[in-house]
Amino acid sequence: MAADQLLLLKCHSTAFSKWISGCGKFGNTNWPGKKRPFPVGSGYADIRPDLLRMLDRWIHPSAECREVFQHIAHLLVMRDIFKFFTSLKKEIYPKLYDIIRPLSFDESLIRAISSVFYEDGEIRPDASPELIRIRRDMQHKARELDHRFRQLIQDYRSKGWLSDTPESFRNGRRVLSVPAEHKRKIRGIIHDESDTGRTVFIEPEQVIEVNNDIFDLEGEERREIFRILRDLSDTIRPYGPLLGQYLETLIRLDVIQAKARLAQSMRAGMPVLKEKPLIGVRKGYHPLLYLKNKSLGRKTVPFELRLNAENHILVLSGPNAGGKSVAMKSVGLLQLMVQSGLLIPVHELSEFGIFEQVFADIGDQQSLDDDLSTYSSRLQNARIFLEKATPRTLVLVDEMGSGTDPKPGGAIAESVLQGLYRKGVFAVITTHYSNLKVFAFRNQGILNGNMHFDKDTLSPTYELKIGRPGSSYAFEIAAKSGLPKPIIDHARNRTGSETAVDDILIELQREKQELEEHLATVLAKEQSLERLIKTYDSMHQDLEIRRNRLKLDQKEFELRQSAQAGREVEKMLRQLREEKNLERMQQAAKDLRREQSEKARQVDDINAEVVKMEEKAAPAGAVRPLRAGDYVRLRAGGATGRIEEIKGNKAHLTMGGLTVMVGVRDLLPVAPPVQQVATNAYADLQQAAAFESKIDIRGMSKEEALRVLEKFVDDALLSNAAVLRILHGKGDGILRKLVRHKLKEYGGNLVRIYHPSQESGGDGVTIVELA
Repeated sequence: MAADQLLLLKCHSTAFSKWISGCGKFGNTNWPGKKRPFPVGSGYADIRPDLLRMLDRWIHPSAECREVFQHIAHLLVMRDIFKFFTSLKKEIYPKLYDIIRPLSFDESLIRAISSVFYEDGEIRPDASPELIRIRRDMQHKARELDHRFRQLIQDYRSKGWLSDTPESFRNGRRVLSVPAEHKRKIRGIIHDESDTGRTVFIEPEQVIEVNNDIFDLEGEERREIFRILRDLSDTIRPYGPLLGQYLETLIRLDVIQAKARLAQSMRAGMPVLKEKPLIGVRKGYHPLLYLKNKSLGRKTVPFELRLNAENHILVLSGPNAGGKSVAMKSVGLLQLMVQSGLLIPVHELSEFGIFEQVFADIGDQQSLDDDLSTYSSRLQNARIFLEKATPRTLVLVDEMGSGTDPKPGGAIAESVLQGLYRKGVFAVITTHYSNLKVFAFRNQGILNGNMHFDKDTLSPTYELKIGRPGSSYAFEIAAKSGLPKPIIDHARNRTGSETAVDDILIELQREKQELEEHLATVLAKEQSLERLIKTYDSMHQDLEIRRNRLKLDQKEFELRQSAQAGREVEKMLRQLREEKNLERMQQAAKDLRREQSEKARQVDDINAEVVKMEEKAAPAGAVRPLRAGDYVRLRAGGATGRIEEIKGNKAHLTMGGLTVMVGVRDLLPVAPPVQQVATNAYADLQQAAAFESKIDIRGMSKEEALRVLEKFVDDALLSNAAVLRILHGKGDGILRKLVRHKLKEYGGNLVRIYHPSQESGGDGVTIVELA
């Protein structure tokens, strides 16, 4: 099925669609302009019985040429198909070409048949020299017969011996129409007479010999044609299996063409396919309803529905003639079309899974032969559904529980629905029963749905609404139809409680949906608030670390300034020593040591505080004690190295060939340096040299095109390419938009995206300039 769906996708391309619309009668090789349409036929006859007769070396001499050799039309179409697939067409339509790839075409076969037959299946007059002689003699005898008849008619008409219509044909012979009273006056053979007996049909003796000659020549012609057909059958008999393959190929291509034309008429597309059961319809239409309304110029209302593992059953309710059954049938028909390899009228982002079984209980299935009433047939279907259904089954039930008394019927319907629900079956069910709506309301995984009804105009809008049950609006519709008000009031009184339950259920469902929407909004806001709080805490912590680091840098700067001042003091001390002022010298040295000690203490305190804050800000489990072999960097300066040994609070660190001893708390862990391997660099150079800067994604599916395009652009960035050329074709613009959307993800890596001139491809090509 997947292969056929890919073929359909190719067939639905704009170019292929245009070629299909331009196709004419089979065998037409006078293509307009330079465009050659895909060859199509006006219908293919089943030639398999003829092939069997040829293989059995038997041809009945009375078989008509058109019936025996209709396959000349198949050969002409196959010849044109082989001509269609030029080298370019093979690249554009690879999946279609794969169908005929195993086959070959022998021109000698069609030449042999064409030497005997015209394209319409008639025998050529020059099929053999003997046939040429026979038909030439027949033409000569026909002219001679015509000449003699004109003379006889002129002679007998002047004598009044002929009817108003002087000649006719009887028993394959040309005869005169003679009134009965003159039949003795004309010598010849009487072949027939009219119903009234008033006209006699006589073959004059003057033309009997010529008619006999023509009759003999016709026999010779039949025998010669049979001989020609027999010889031709011997010629093409070895090709019998190949002709059978041609027929199967034409049938397959014809089916694909029919699917493509149907897709064109419905503006259908390819949904996203999933392996697991899933129904995700976006802007879906009932195919037949869409085609009918399209021909009448009416608008068709689309619907949207999503059934998955969490919500796998839809209970659909609403007024009569509101569209419930159409919506349910639309789901089933679209699913079956997808699994049959057909494109469907839905949005391209719709999703469809694969179901192993599809069960349906729609319409009246009562049967006299099987002794089934309407309700008993429904019960029999329900039994089969419960026995055979699995989580990969789609069940469609129209008016579930109807056909019997509403109370027991509704109870049985609810039990059947519960059985399907427990099996995990996917289902779309229509109903008017309130207990089924209540069951859907109470059980998670079952959705209530309704067909919207305009209360003001009392008319359906045919819009599918998910989340709330629908009302039948029986009293409103009855009032609109003109039913007397007392009748309606009496009915309201009789069903007051049931109607109240229905209204309460609808209101509860509305409130539940509003609460769920409000709860979802509150949860989203809470999550957003939590993220904001975390962001604020992180930013505040980071700000504190930066502030303390700034203080640390300032104190280190002051310490360096103090060291500079220390050198000035030492200079002053030398001067004092020279001046023999010992007391003043001792006091200055004491003050200097005290100031430097205070600066160093402040630096240590701030450094310790920064370390604690960084450890606190690190994620849980991310901090571990440093050990020998770890790579680290100094908090101050940022130099990196490798720990050789740790003794107490000190670490022996190798930095650029030097070994230094540093405090452990002054080190921060870093990742090991990246080792550049020569072989990797050589491989990268090879990849860059082999990179091809253009790509052709025409005919690919969306998923395949995205995957190929992403790898192509990534390779281009790694290869430092400057300009890329992406060939996607014009068509409906789907691939062009897909390419644009994908390229936007690369942001600043791309300098410019544009289309070249029309001579270079126009909108069918996208040019990308890389940064």
